[in-house]
Amino acid sequence: MTIRGVEALRGAELVLCEDTRMTARLLTHYGVATRMAPLHEHNEDARIPDILGRLRAGARIALVSDAGTPLVSDPGYRLVRAAIVAGLRVEAMPGANAAMTALILSGLPPHPFLFMGFAPPRQAARLAAFGRLRAAERAGLSATLVFYEAPHRVAETLADMATAFGGRQAAVARELTKLFEEVRRGSLPDLAAHYASHPARGEICVVVGPAEAEVESEAELDTLLLAALHTESVREAAAAIAAVTGLPRKQVYARALQLKSQG
Repeated sequence: MTIRGVEALRGAELVLCEDTRMTARLLTHYGVATRMAPLHEHNEDARIPDILGRLRAGARIALVSDAGTPLVSDPGYRLVRAAIVAGLRVEAMPGANAAMTALILSGLPPHPFLFMGFAPPRQAARLAAFGRLRAAERAGLSATLVFYEAPHRVAETLADMATAFGGRQAAVARELTKLFEEVRRGSLPDLAAHYASHPARGEICVVVGPAEAEVESEAELDTLLLAALHTESVREAAAAIAAVTGLPRKQVYARALQLKSQG
């Protein structure tokens, strides 16, 4: 928490926050007595007209999130956008941010990077999203990828990343800037195996290294299929890799059968 941030909270007439109980602990710690009001994904649209009215009347209003930075996978974008459209002044006061902190600690190339927020929670949608990223990489994208993830989904997301991105180097960072901060680095398959048997806790960031130079398409397909066939049936592996590569499912299934028969 910066000195400027504390002064802004003290000078505000109202603090908008996701959870007043959580923010009350922050304000109490710094001796701030400013009144609070909830602003979250379920009430943000309804609150905007009243908040803009207050701002037009000269009120100073602060916006905080439960952790990290407002708008960055947290509420606030619709309010900030509305204030900008209305010609009202908006200031940002940088503080702790998990995505940037994880990128710094990952040991992976820091720029260019692409922040993706949370991966889709369902596997089919997740593999499709990773497939779109692979398509962009084939078209020339080369960037370190940064994701947020819920602790109960880390192992399955890492496994899907290993399917989509192969053996790239990656890092899993959890509880950043907190008491039990931890960063584990390794290949995606190794990290997937670790978290499959060691459930993660806390808030998680996953950082994935950029794509390397493309190999021949047939060789890449075989690599992806062989990795998937270690843990999945031929049908499941073919479906997953078809989603990742965008290749016809029948073609991928036929190649998976060939690889399986070769042992």
